[in-house]
Amino acid sequence: MKSISLLSGYIYLVFAIVTGIASNGFLKTTEGFTKLNPTIFCVSSIIICLFCISKAMTIIPVGFTYATYGALTITAVTLFGIFKYNQTPNLYGTLGLVFIIIGVVLLNIFGKVK
Repeated sequence: MKSISLLSGYIYLVFAIVTGIASNGFLKTTEGFTKLNPTIFCVSSIIICLFCISKAMTIIPVGFTYATYGALTITAVTLFGIFKYNQTPNLYGTLGLVFIIIGVVLLNIFGKVK
């Protein structure tokens, strides 16, 4: 029974990451929330994101949930900016992303909560 609820926690986490990427990736298209349709999309996707991450945190430890969500969302939105807006990070930005990913991997592998 525990594995089923853990699986549902990770499903909620995946939905939170996907909707977080969608809301942050398309935030620029709202032009300061002056365009109605992109604004509605961004606001509704961030509400769904917050709902999903809160559900995931009821099952998965908070630190692991938020670190994984944050790292994957930051990395994906950066890649989104590279491909959609041609905003390439410099060496330090790329190195920072690598460190974020390494940190989350280390946290998830070695940072088990007792």
